[in-house]
Amino acid sequence: MLWIRWELLLMASICWQRGHTDNHGATKSLGHVTVVIVGGTGDLARKYLWQGFFQLYADQVGKGHTFSFYGGALSTTEKGTPLLFDILKELACPAELSVERCALVKDQFLHLSKYHQLKTTEDYENLSQQIKQQLGQEGIIEAGRLFYLSVPAFAYADIAEKINNTCRPPSEAWLRVVLEKPFGHNLYSAQALDKKLSGQLKEEEMYRIDHYLGKQVVSKILPFRKENKKLLDPIWNKHHIERIEIVLKETLDAKGRIQFYDQYGVIRDVLQNHLTEVMTLMLMNLPANLSNSEEILQNKLNFLASLQHVDNSNAVVGQYQAYNGEVQEELNKTKDYFSLTPTFAGVVIHVDNAQYEGIPIFMTSGKALDERVSYARVLFKSNVFCVQDPNNVQCKSKQIIFYLGHGTLQYPAILLSKNLFKPELVSSGDWKEVTEYKDVNVLGLQLSDYYIQSPVTPREAYCELISHVFFGRKDSFISAEGLLASWEFWTPLLEGLSRVFPRVYPGGVDNGNLLNFQLKGHQVAFSHEALVNVINPGAEDNFQVMQGKYRSSEMVSAWAQELVERLASDLLLAAEEAIREEGQFHLALSGGSSPVALLRALALNLYTFPWRNTHIWQVDERCVPHTESGSNFRSIHDLLLQHIRIPYFNIHPMPVHLTQRLCVEEDGGPTLYEKEIKKHVNGSSFHYILLGVGQDGHTASLFQDTKLENDEENLVILTESPNKPHQRMSLTFTAINRARRVGVLIMGKSKHELVSQLSRIKGESSKYPITKVQPKSGTLIWYIDYDALLG
Repeated sequence: MLWIRWELLLMASICWQRGHTDNHGATKSLGHVTVVIVGGTGDLARKYLWQGFFQLYADQVGKGHTFSFYGGALSTTEKGTPLLFDILKELACPAELSVERCALVKDQFLHLSKYHQLKTTEDYENLSQQIKQQLGQEGIIEAGRLFYLSVPAFAYADIAEKINNTCRPPSEAWLRVVLEKPFGHNLYSAQALDKKLSGQLKEEEMYRIDHYLGKQVVSKILPFRKENKKLLDPIWNKHHIERIEIVLKETLDAKGRIQFYDQYGVIRDVLQNHLTEVMTLMLMNLPANLSNSEEILQNKLNFLASLQHVDNSNAVVGQYQAYNGEVQEELNKTKDYFSLTPTFAGVVIHVDNAQYEGIPIFMTSGKALDERVSYARVLFKSNVFCVQDPNNVQCKSKQIIFYLGHGTLQYPAILLSKNLFKPELVSSGDWKEVTEYKDVNVLGLQLSDYYIQSPVTPREAYCELISHVFFGRKDSFISAEGLLASWEFWTPLLEGLSRVFPRVYPGGVDNGNLLNFQLKGHQVAFSHEALVNVINPGAEDNFQVMQGKYRSSEMVSAWAQELVERLASDLLLAAEEAIREEGQFHLALSGGSSPVALLRALALNLYTFPWRNTHIWQVDERCVPHTESGSNFRSIHDLLLQHIRIPYFNIHPMPVHLTQRLCVEEDGGPTLYEKEIKKHVNGSSFHYILLGVGQDGHTASLFQDTKLENDEENLVILTESPNKPHQRMSLTFTAINRARRVGVLIMGKSKHELVSQLSRIKGESSKYPITKVQPKSGTLIWYIDYDALLG
């Protein structure tokens, strides 16, 4: 074919020009590569992809491979061909090419590029047949096929099936399929998408792209840490790092992208992928070999697994004021429609390991902000007190900044304040040290106060990543395990925020301090009250704590957050009263999901709650080791104990793991716990027992069929749960009903039917064990949120 001959002629010409040929002017053939951009006339392809593949061609021409390029879309050939060539004519020349050579390379690239309709299975079959015929006529072996899916994610599975069934190359050639984000909407949709794709493509054939991994500064985070390991290791930990900030600010709004954006919002669009990847590269364990993709991906997984759970208390969200009007216009919504999709988010993240424990990681992004800038900043603690000359370099902030571009600096760079150390050059040849300083300030320091490294030649992220796909480098892409691990971390927060009204902000410089947020314990909140609220006030906004009666006992009702705060306040009062009277407070906590929000609220009371005089007991425990995630004690530890200063001997986990066995009756675990209660708790009467209620009406681990006839005097027993793990240890009703106070916490719409049923039952019911909670001389208080109460 003519296009193959044209390319061979070009290769020989360029090799001659460079003097790279041998005496016969020949170049060894490495095989033919076919590139197919599905969605090849779309916006992403127009802006980035064709330019990236042109750069790849310019880099590789004359080095042994031959190429052909196809732009595929749903339009017919007659309509699609002129659209494609309008795009190709606008391609810019790579900086390293001379004008004459670029003209030759670009002309040949146009000859090698072709539009092909890709709509039906037959279209894909025709494409595959055309590739085979072209290669057969020229007698060239096939090296591989690269498909770039620049289409909506809902089309991935169907296209993958077509590629698998009709367009696979011969077994000796490779197949690589590039997928653009978003990869799902949450953990469950990502799992479903992964299952569909893995049924058609092998994991090594899929390249899930996050273009941030192609940014030059991001790609050098690991090399920078490696090159400066000896100097960084002593300070890259909780003893020296004060905080970490990962920021992506945009001045643009979402107008024109509302169809997509309103489904995803800022957390799914930016934090779950781009900023999470940056955080992972900064804090994951350094691989021994930076070229080992498997080791890098495994270290990423290990880091993601160490992140502490995040929920509403760890995030603030906002929405620029014009957004709702744009939603109404572009999605054809009525004037009274209000979208809860956030366009701004600030999240604080903590890591559960010895190296980074306690370091707050502030992650934030938003649209319609005051400037366009993106960076990751490590701010170090300062142990210098400057009596005089505060402008001395040793008195200034100590920080390392991975600056991705825009803002005051305008170019990508790695900056390190001069009061830390002089870093090694991250990469010789393609990176340089900047020694000419503009008169600008970057995050609190003048540019002259930094050591600065920057790329010699800026390269677009897609150009970098397309090159990595060509060479089969997987470390710059998202693995299936990494994707699901990220979604597993972010999905609980997204679910929790789905009913939260974002703070409305005007946009741009007018935002002022409206979006500033601050850390309180492990939680965050906006620093200033909102000046305006365009949301019509309703029941939620005019919240009042309601008090009344439920099943003849006291009841407190409120929306979930206020209810938990009220319960935490009541616990504090109970603790202070008990300590005044007896010098100590004995609190027994149940397992399950109910107390999670309370434990987080209690963890905030680092200074007001009398933890030094408090004893923590368990109401019930699953028969699993305390180190496992299913352990109730593990939950109490992770959410509360590790954040407070409580004497070690004041913590009383249930002994479910004795003599290397779990809940074996002969080991006498219940008897041991009962003895401990009698030893420490006056009259075996706890000051406060907090209970939850399962949807089947059980409480603690006392289920409908729990046999208690012979255990009326026992305080602790082994029980059987209908759900795995079946074996449990639990306080008995005897122990519960001796308590001075018993609180029952019920939250969530899923408990509404249960609350309704219990309200109709008088006295005890064998069907609902919770009805047997009747303190003999103490007080029973029901804490029921409005979702559970009203449905």
